[in-house]
Amino acid sequence: MRIDLHTHSTASDGTDSPAELVREARAAGLDVVALTDHDTTSGWAGAVDALPSGLTLVRGAEISCVAEGDVSVHMLGYLFDPTEPEFARARELVRTDRVRRAEAMVRRCRELGAPITWERVREIAAGATVGRPHVARALVEAGVVADVSEAFTPQWLKDGGRAFVNKYEIRADEAVRLIRAAGGVAVFAHPGAVKRGRTVSDAGIAALADAGLFGIEVDHMDHDARMRDHLRGLASDLRLVPTGSSDYHGTHKSIALGDNTTPVESYEAITAEATGIPTVSNP
Repeated sequence: MRIDLHTHSTASDGTDSPAELVREARAAGLDVVALTDHDTTSGWAGAVDALPSGLTLVRGAEISCVAEGDVSVHMLGYLFDPTEPEFARARELVRTDRVRRAEAMVRRCRELGAPITWERVREIAAGATVGRPHVARALVEAGVVADVSEAFTPQWLKDGGRAFVNKYEIRADEAVRLIRAAGGVAVFAHPGAVKRGRTVSDAGIAALADAGLFGIEVDHMDHDARMRDHLRGLASDLRLVPTGSSDYHGTHKSIALGDNTTPVESYEAITAEATGIPTVSNP
């Protein structure tokens, strides 16, 4: 059983529509895929409508949040009730501020000499909530940088970079509480991704476990072998469920669907814990 619990579609910053993503997931030999767009559930319906035979869909989202004062982190929420009012309001606030922030970053890029426009960035987003990856794609298109990865450096959009702008973020422990209150399950996304910037300490992860964190993403493209071993041991010590996933974004990244997968026992533990909504299958 092949299970990938972290993917993105055009509902946020991926290049595949939700319908394309589920079809490609099945073609890649996956049995289970989670759609976890940034701070939104807008892709769920399209994925459900196009779900191919033999594939199970886990509906989720990747929530932008902050821990240990000012460390930006992402929290995967699985199988939560999207209509639960408090969590729905929090996601809307994050989405709204993402647009303000992206527009401010475009202004900074222009001040630094990059020939990009807000209008073009919105076109690139194609109806999705505009975010930093869309600004990065505009920089690539304008020939300012060679690829999206180069846009996420101190020269441009990396945290603390010349064109970086802070955004509203939920505290990580609050994100865990909101996900749980909506019947969902919280898993810390790529907690050891040191190349993205500062990461949360082991003590910080332990505090999140005390707050109700259910799991941590261990097998991820941004974790080397040493980090994976460390996180697997930490998960065992804290009685957290270890997961693995591609963090697939389509053509934005070289990673393919199913390049990292989640153990069956971890998937079963997540679905057993959730009380918000069920998985969706097409026999």
